[in-house]
Amino acid sequence: MSSVEGSGPPPYVPAHDLLSGRGAVITAAAGTGIGGATARRFLEEGASVVLGDAHARRLEHNVAALAREFGERRVAGVPCDVTDDTQIAALLDLAEARHGTLDILVNNAGLGGTAELADMSDDQWHKVVDTTLNGTFRCTRAALRRMRASGTGGVVVNNASVLGWRAQRGQAHYAAAKAGVMALTRCAALEAAAYGVRVNAVSPSLAAHPHLATVTTPELLAELAGREAFGRAAEPWEVANVIVFLASGYSSYMTGETVAVSSQRA
Repeated sequence: MSSVEGSGPPPYVPAHDLLSGRGAVITAAAGTGIGGATARRFLEEGASVVLGDAHARRLEHNVAALAREFGERRVAGVPCDVTDDTQIAALLDLAEARHGTLDILVNNAGLGGTAELADMSDDQWHKVVDTTLNGTFRCTRAALRRMRASGTGGVVVNNASVLGWRAQRGQAHYAAAKAGVMALTRCAALEAAAYGVRVNAVSPSLAAHPHLATVTTPELLAELAGREAFGRAAEPWEVANVIVFLASGYSSYMTGETVAVSSQRA
């Protein structure tokens, strides 16, 4: 059953045990957006997860809820600001301590905002770029060093955006950062292939979650949803499904790719 223009989302897709026995790290995974949906989908697909998020209290609540549902042995978390190498190292240390190796890294952390370029401050620019692009760089660098040393391969999945390809007013900082994530993905993939690590990215257009309302207006969200072929935003789990695919063996010949998760031409 598929959704048609103006209708709601399709039924939730059942799990197929695609990540059984794998250990994953997911950044910015404490909320109701793509990171939180990815954590749940990974657990449903059989993975164990270590979650990071800059919001410590929200992270603690989410980890506890998932642990009650999926078991404490499969879920852990540690506060992590991806602009801080020490916190990134602590996140990956926890994953290796629990799983033995680091199998999968999902770089979901990002920071948005709206500002016309002529009125944008240096601080606005740097905050978005440092979290969204530099944070992805820092986490990927740390993970690749460990994956290379382990000799067991691994997978990195980055969260980009169609704004890395497409222009939108007020989004110069975010669009530039996401285009950088795409370029970083391609270059890292070429380098990491030598030690059996794949690096890919998803590029969502619009995913519906409550946090969006705090960084934009209802009018803009309605306008953006209206541009989609299905007349709606994606559910976060619909993006998470593609992240699961890229993390799984079903995408074994894919690396350096950015997959658009969109119902319109990017």
